[in-house]
Amino acid sequence: MVKITGLDKFTRTLDDAQKAFAEIDGELGAVNFKPNDPGSIEAAIAQMEAMIDERLGDYASNPIVAQMMEGMKERYRDAIIERAAHARMESDSDQ
Repeated sequence: MVKITGLDKFTRTLDDAQKAFAEIDGELGAVNFKPNDPGSIEAAIAQMEAMIDERLGDYASNPIVAQMMEGMKERYRDAIIERAAHARMESDSDQ
């Protein structure tokens, strides 16, 4: 007979991850920044990271959710930086 161990823990991990996914269904929030102000951009990134932590913090000890949180933060950070760069380029071309 084969005994499977750890299945309960794995099931709880998946259940918690599913609850976390439900928490981020829909809009996470909005941030504003001034494209030519590095401090404003960094503040927007910090605000976005805080939104993710607030929404998913209860599940941060779950390895699946923790990895998802880090990935989200990285993607949103990159998107903010990209949008700021794009806005600066548009502003420069208008002059």
